Amino acid sequence: MPKTIIVSNRLPVKISKTDDEYSLSPSEGGLATGLGSIYKQGDNVWIGWPGIEVGEQHDKDQITQQLKDLSLIPVFLDQEEINQYYEGFSNEVLWPVFHYYASTYANYKQSNWDYYQLVNKKFRDVIMSVAEPGDVIWIHDYQLLLLPGLVRHQLPDVSIGFFLHIPFPSHEMFRLIPWRSELLEGMLGADLIGFHTFDDVRHFLGATSRILPVYTSSNIITTGERSIVVESFPMGIDEKKYASLPLQDDVKEQIKLIKNNFKNTKLILSIDRLDYSKGILQRLQAFELLLQLCPECIETITLYMIVVPSRDTVPQYAHLRDEIDKKVGNINSIYRTMDWSPIHYYYRSFPIETLSALYYSADVCLITPMRDGMNLVSKEYIASRINNDGVLIMSEMAGSSKELIDAIIVNPNNTGEVCRAILQAINMPLDEQQKRMIPMRQLVSKFNISHWVKIFMDRLKEVKLMQRSLQSRHVSQSTEQSIINRYAKTKKRIIFLDYDGTLVGFKSNIEQASPDKELYDIINKLSEDPANQVVLISGRNHDNLDEWFNQTDMYLIAEHGSWFKQPKTSWHKIAGLSDQWKQEIFPILETYVDRTPGSFIEEKTYSLVWHYRKAQTGLGELRANELMNNLKYLAADKGLQLLAGDKVLEVKNMDINKGKAALTLTEGRDYDFIIAFGDDYTDEDIFKALPDSAITIKVGSNLSAAKFYLRNPQEVRKLLTNFASHTPVEVG
Repeated sequence: MPKTIIVSNRLPVKISKTDDEYSLSPSEGGLATGLGSIYKQGDNVWIGWPGIEVGEQHDKDQITQQLKDLSLIPVFLDQEEINQYYEGFSNEVLWPVFHYYASTYANYKQSNWDYYQLVNKKFRDVIMSVAEPGDVIWIHDYQLLLLPGLVRHQLPDVSIGFFLHIPFPSHEMFRLIPWRSELLEGMLGADLIGFHTFDDVRHFLGATSRILPVYTSSNIITTGERSIVVESFPMGIDEKKYASLPLQDDVKEQIKLIKNNFKNTKLILSIDRLDYSKGILQRLQAFELLLQLCPECIETITLYMIVVPSRDTVPQYAHLRDEIDKKVGNINSIYRTMDWSPIHYYYRSFPIETLSALYYSADVCLITPMRDGMNLVSKEYIASRINNDGVLIMSEMAGSSKELIDAIIVNPNNTGEVCRAILQAINMPLDEQQKRMIPMRQLVSKFNISHWVKIFMDRLKEVKLMQRSLQSRHVSQSTEQSIINRYAKTKKRIIFLDYDGTLVGFKSNIEQASPDKELYDIINKLSEDPANQVVLISGRNHDNLDEWFNQTDMYLIAEHGSWFKQPKTSWHKIAGLSDQWKQEIFPILETYVDRTPGSFIEEKTYSLVWHYRKAQTGLGELRANELMNNLKYLAADKGLQLLAGDKVLEVKNMDINKGKAALTLTEGRDYDFIIAFGDDYTDEDIFKALPDSAITIKVGSNLSAAKFYLRNPQEVRKLLTNFASHTPVEVG
């Protein structure tokens, strides 16, 4: 029975040691809650570091045994590994770069990278000790970016999902990391890569397409024959738990105490982990500005600020903590009165019951991180507002602001805006609070943690099915053999071959893609067989094809079918076509050449082609879309067709297409074997036009009307060589 293996840096338990005994208690974290529904079922397991260093083997055995009862498997790390892989690489390279603090805090140390690789391999070895074919492996977060690729290498067919819980930075920021390619290749070991927001998806696709030689189309990345899907899955919380907590007696007691303590003031709640990405100092500045500009707020509002300790042995975190202490002390010393303090500041963590009482009691929740992957505190606050009141102020830099659009959204760097938002929130009438809170509560309720887990796992299954359907269309050895057998039995064959991308690889310079000796040998061998009619059908200029293939016995069709040439005769072009439209279109294309360095125009008899293969990635695509929109109506008016291809945009007469050209050669001729190869949007016309009995083969694994696909020109040549090495059939 296949199982699910969850992998994260930390296991969802806290381990403490008293005397010689270890005791375990489950974590409260959102991830632990959501994934509890998975790892506690059947043979499913969760793999991770237990959170403490364990030196002695008998201690490791004892902990392993205790964890086994909870379906947990430990990865033991020594202190040096924790220091360099976790504190070093994860938190001094990835965390600052991914949160846009590269210039301030990132430290690119080679030994940290060495340990990061080493620990990711340690995790892989533990996975390999339990993984079997058919299992599903779901890997979490930035500490394990290399792991999907390491596992894929060992288990090529296994289902792997990866989810990043922090933001993914723009390409400009990400490329600062010296080991950027290796990190991306590691992530691309997964079948499905999940992020919290669409912005993160866009940034990841941008970085991947610029740094690695992969092909991306909308949200699918193709590398070799694998297709990887990248999508956003905004994470939710255990909404029912937070909605039911305020109804518990112990929480009700605490609510009463809080209401009593702050009965004459509006309570503003702020909860963060100690981190420079959370914008705590900037928030204090905005609160101070409010007290300066609005003296009537004195004694009527209170900021209840909780900062949960985190990594305060690290100098920059200790410094941040000291700065917060100073700022809070400063504000309180200036504005405090005999029976009122502007800020109640706590540097510690609180039990969930106390947090629930605060969520329920606070009039305003103030969440203004500088950068945050999701931020679940905002959702916990909303779920706790069972009376549909209260106001959420949310930073636009947090992932959850993309969903919680009824909150007051602010730029955390704009102190004045945050100050005005607090003023708006404390004065907001109840009906407006409810108007905003009800839709947010519905959203948090529907898109809860179980929903998040379910849609990710369902999507992973779909992606695997998509990959398998592509594989089933791939010309495997047995499929190839049956095509060759069919070829050998037939007596009258026609073979349609595209050129660029089908017989030769894609070159950034179109002049470089000339045929080599191997290709001439294959074509000559196929043409020598009297049962074969070999047709080269290309979008290339007829002069170009003439120069290369004049000496062969192939039927040549150039410029998508506007020129044709039977073996040993001269070229003919389709009659009755006009090229007058070019006078109008050419100047438009020229303006795009002027605006897009690296692009150029190629003129054919009945078409104009704008090439952008040498233009900067992204800019070429942007201009091509713009040009398409610009020419759309003009083209329709003049009976022209716009074709967007691989780094090209072609404008041509509507009456010309490869499908029509192929039909003129097949109609009324009783071919018993028809095969067509092509890699491009223009070859789809042939695949659609040919009869059902024809064998159609797309080169490259993108969606196509073709029945089969081959991965690259090398595979095409191999199949054609196998055709050619068959003994010719006697005709007549």
